[in-house]
Amino acid sequence: MGLHDGRVVIVTGAAGGIGREHALEFARQGARVVVNDLGPAEKVVEEIRALGGVAVANGDDVSDWDGAGRLIRTALDEFGDLHVLVNNAGILRDKMFVNMEVDMWDAVMKVHLRGTFCPTKHAVAHWRSQSKAGTPVSHPRVVNTSSPSGLYGNVGQSNYGAAKAAVAAFTVILSEELARLNVTVNAIAPSALTDMTAGLDDYVKKMADIKEATGFDAGSPANIAPLVVWLASSEAEAITGRVFNVKAGAISVAETWVAGPGVDRFSRWDPAELGEVIPMLVAEARPNSDGAGNPRVPTVVDGR
Repeated sequence: MGLHDGRVVIVTGAAGGIGREHALEFARQGARVVVNDLGPAEKVVEEIRALGGVAVANGDDVSDWDGAGRLIRTALDEFGDLHVLVNNAGILRDKMFVNMEVDMWDAVMKVHLRGTFCPTKHAVAHWRSQSKAGTPVSHPRVVNTSSPSGLYGNVGQSNYGAAKAAVAAFTVILSEELARLNVTVNAIAPSALTDMTAGLDDYVKKMADIKEATGFDAGSPANIAPLVVWLASSEAEAITGRVFNVKAGAISVAETWVAGPGVDRFSRWDPAELGEVIPMLVAEARPNSDGAGNPRVPTVVDGR
């Protein structure tokens, strides 16, 4: 018995990389899978069928409103229902901000944000209509894809990081709005070796060194799928609105922004008074995280 026997799953951006591994693992767990991508989705469908699974391809653009609607309709027409939507599709247009062009910004926002909103909106409309009709879908799930760049920041990715931070916020808010429909909404912030990370030479070398030393393929995108598959299962009923860091064999819960050290005088501040107050609060606050989510170690300058 698999975690998803009889369930219907859509994975966007599933022709390769992390999305492909999601689709394959869902199939291994008994799901019927809609493999969505603008690329060669049919190849992954063939892989799933070779495993004895059931899958169909869909080539619609998830950032297009009508295309996203056709994607959801593919699941309903082919398999009669929809239980899980995994929003994985993404692109990179990396550039230092001073050299970034507006088209690069817009392209990333369109794929990551609109490409998450549109399929989710159509999926939720189906789940809501079924609930109103008295035939609610069993354990409906949305799993979104954020990124360490969105949670912790990364130089050269102001567009990508901003989009992925928005996906994390979208996840938290939507989990509260959809709780009455028993829809859980979670997200992952994955790190793996894919076409999107192929240019990160230090990361590629680090993963190669780990594999050589331990035999564990720490950079494999296959390491990401188990968490997503579990979050999408009936076992994850109590988990919603959370974002998880996942890379290699490591999983952790990303903690949201918190209100740190503060002061309240119960009256309006004079700007001239803040020269002492704000530096004091910043000194008391924990530092921003590094790219791995760990608190940055303060830089020592001139021995100070």
